[in-house]
Amino acid sequence: MDDPAPPNLALWDERAPAHAASPDYGVRRFADDPSFLSDVVRFDRERLGDLTGLDVVHLQCHIGTDTVSLSRLGGRVTGLDFSPASIEQARRVAEGAGADVRFVVSDVHDAVEALGATYDLVYTGIGALCWVPRIDRWAEVVASLLRPGGRLHLREGHPVLWAMDQDRTDGRLELVVPYFEHDEPTVWDEPGTYVDSDVEFVHTRSEEWNHGLGEIVTALLDVGLEITGLVEHRSVPWKALPSMVDLGDGEFALPGDDLRAPMTYTLTARRPG
Repeated sequence: MDDPAPPNLALWDERAPAHAASPDYGVRRFADDPSFLSDVVRFDRERLGDLTGLDVVHLQCHIGTDTVSLSRLGGRVTGLDFSPASIEQARRVAEGAGADVRFVVSDVHDAVEALGATYDLVYTGIGALCWVPRIDRWAEVVASLLRPGGRLHLREGHPVLWAMDQDRTDGRLELVVPYFEHDEPTVWDEPGTYVDSDVEFVHTRSEEWNHGLGEIVTALLDVGLEITGLVEHRSVPWKALPSMVDLGDGEFALPGDDLRAPMTYTLTARRPG
């Protein structure tokens, strides 16, 4: 399919080298420590379990740090991303880490044709679904990639978080963009990025879509998957809101006992058979 949001490709191609160079991604640690895992994969390691002998595909893998982490849990892993610059960096990360990981450049909607295979595990990490205009089309791709008995593992920013004003400094939680899926994207024009970097970016415009939690669950049920788990978390693996505090394990949360809103969730599903 045509890229649904042309500005997004330019944005990610430009940011990939900066992200790989940022200490926040810890690329050097993958080369220095054979046991090192990304914060996102480590958070869900118990839910992921032992991947030894399993064929795994990581959709929208960006620069591959989560992808390499999955391979360190024993999986035969393929990473897919629409950004050639991101895949170039991902291959460098894997090479430096000594990880045997395959990487493929493709839009996620074209993954079935681009990969030409089915998998025991489809994995999608933080910050992927907001680039997908329609969650039902994404669910169709996931179902087509799963073998009978295969499973989906998704950890994602909560749609409540994506709907929030993330720049407020007064501690108020305010929803300012649509929670539910909508045809027109939310357009952002932001000069920076979510990691520590002093790069001055040229491509600053992006187009994103939110999807309600019920919409995501329903889309997966509609393509025949069985939901096996859904856990909402109060933490997120970056400082998403100014008032958040560092929990010391790669996660950030609202201070104290502030439980007003979920920040991320982990959803697992299975293809019957």
